[in-house]
Amino acid sequence: MPRPSGRIGRPPSTSREQILEAARAILDRDGREKLTIRRLAAELGVGATTLYHHVRDKDDLLVQLLEHYAGQLPRPGLPDDPRERIVAAAILMHDALAARPELAEVLTADDFLGESALWMVEAIVGGALGCGCPPERAVELYRNVWYYTIGEILVRARAARRAAEDRPRYRDRVFAALDGARFPNLAAVGDRWPELAARDTYRAGLRAFVDGLLAQESR
Repeated sequence: MPRPSGRIGRPPSTSREQILEAARAILDRDGREKLTIRRLAAELGVGATTLYHHVRDKDDLLVQLLEHYAGQLPRPGLPDDPRERIVAAAILMHDALAARPELAEVLTADDFLGESALWMVEAIVGGALGCGCPPERAVELYRNVWYYTIGEILVRARAARRAAEDRPRYRDRVFAALDGARFPNLAAVGDRWPELAARDTYRAGLRAFVDGLLAQESR
């Protein structure tokens, strides 16, 4: 008997989990700009219209990715002391995003914020209020902590990517040729600059930063 023409068997599966996993793989491998609905559909072997049953557009896809990741994060208890609560919540936020810097880069758009991650924002704002900040200053404190945190993550992630390329760095060439008469302070530490710059100072810097921001309220 002749075989029927056309595709045989079940159509490709396009569950939400599979879509998000494929999107995460593209994001990890090629970055945010290369993640498109068309590219994702090709990766999954389905038509682009099939994906619109699960996502409205690229922005919705990115929000779902963030929500999915944030929803899997543990939620440990936070200190009662409001200042320590700010620091602890910021460290949790930092460590979660440092583990997934490609998602941290998505958040630089500044309007991708899912509900699953709001408990960390709530903790920081609440801690600032508990330290005597009025609401507008509490929001400012959170924003400053956020900029410090996301900046540290992105700079380190990009440095790690460049280091993985195993090619001479422009910075190293500049420091190797420093004029000690013009830049005496930099020349004094030039040989140690890569080692010093690679140190993880986030926690110490965060505490000093938060202390400085809170000290403004007591003036």
